[in-house]
Amino acid sequence: MNEQPVLLAREGQLSGQRWTIDTEEFLIGRGSDCGIVLPERQVSRYHVKIRQEDGRYILEDLGSKNGTHLNGNQIKGSAPLQDGDEIQIALAVKLVFVGTDATLPLTFDPPTKEGNMSIDVAHRSVAINGKTLNPPLSLAQFRLLELLYNAEGAVCSRDEIIEVVWPGTEGIGVSEQAIDALVRRLRDRLAELDVYNYIVTVRGHGFRLENEPH
Repeated sequence: MNEQPVLLAREGQLSGQRWTIDTEEFLIGRGSDCGIVLPERQVSRYHVKIRQEDGRYILEDLGSKNGTHLNGNQIKGSAPLQDGDEIQIALAVKLVFVGTDATLPLTFDPPTKEGNMSIDVAHRSVAINGKTLNPPLSLAQFRLLELLYNAEGAVCSRDEIIEVVWPGTEGIGVSEQAIDALVRRLRDRLAELDVYNYIVTVRGHGFRLENEPH
């Protein structure tokens, strides 16, 4: 049994890390003074806090720009936490709340990239179900796919896409229509191997790659 609740990261770069909630108000955000510092652009400086109230733990969104989800539902204001709850920060980072009465799991399975799609950065190639896409993707298309692939299901914002696909432009001359057109062309190319919709549009946030086995 753990005497203090713990947050566990289940995927992404932080996978396997854990933090003990050892203060009455535990902050999560981009700010360097937060209990968990998340250097993601879509995360607000002070995004959420977990506080104690009458022996319970409460999750409170601090007016974040891109929102907080608890078990898949966006919260407005605050909501009580229960053991096993999944907290999603700005659709970028997933954390699991392990309560004081729960047995702390020793490990989580590391995130895998064993979906139907795989990429080879060295050769700028894409394979789906063992078949390689030919001719290869354009440089812009591959940069976009590599960004989404490495995000492991997290949402990539349009700003992130501009930085990676059109580096050095600072977005000057890159319209939303240009991004949408690039996404559309990439979807069309992937559909040559598999009609499954790998690239999911998350309205108001950006795009993510759905590469679960299917």
